[in-house]
Amino acid sequence: RIKGTQKALTMTLDGPAYRVARNPREGAKMAVAEACRNIVCSGGRPLAATNCLNFGNPEHPEVMWQFSEAVDGMSEACSFFGTPITGGNVSFYNETFGGDIYPTPVIGIVGLIEDISLVTKSAFQDAGDSVVLVETVRRLVGKVDLDEERAVQNLVAAAIREKLVQSAHDVSEGGLAVALAECCYSTLNRSAIGAELTIPSHLEVLRDLFGEFSSRVVLSTKNAAELCRRAGEMVGHRGCHRWLA
Repeated sequence: RIKGTQKALTMTLDGPAYRVARNPREGAKMAVAEACRNIVCSGGRPLAATNCLNFGNPEHPEVMWQFSEAVDGMSEACSFFGTPITGGNVSFYNETFGGDIYPTPVIGIVGLIEDISLVTKSAFQDAGDSVVLVETVRRLVGKVDLDEERAVQNLVAAAIREKLVQSAHDVSEGGLAVALAECCYSTLNRSAIGAELTIPSHLEVLRDLFGEFSSRVVLSTKNAAELCRRAGEMVGHRGCHRWLA
């Protein structure tokens, strides 16, 4: 909280190393997008970024290529989201078991919450709320469409400002199943709230529950119909998946 105001700062760190290892440019873009998504899910607006870039031996051509691609991916995503990198550091010559480490850029994003009443938690808040999964039309694995990502973030930000959202949690490592489990955790001075889920018959259980697709957010709400209507207008999502928390 910023003393003397109703504002607050929100911060996050993200670094999906294995995704960067598969595709350094796209993985770095995904790291920035996920960090911005986390800021938005907390009720904030992304402002600026920092980084810690950890790589192997730059004298190895493949490592220098990884580094160059990751920097370009970060640059593209940070320019897109308006989050200039204000500082950071680079660590080279990192090895494990006699070989180069996975390329591991860690992205830090700081954001501003305009009013502390907008602070949004990731855990479910009230029994009986509906749980809604918002996602884009295309389910991308290993890459992110920045325009679609921004549409999802804009939807979540607007829903939080208009008090349509009780909780918000992005879907990342482990997919939807892990995100839902995390939403059920207890926190200090608050008991856990579970969720009763019915998986629609058209979904592929393993793919849809554990697939690590980009641009997905789990929301809890007291007005699922209105939230889904807005999602259809703004994001063109595949359909609102609703459950009972």
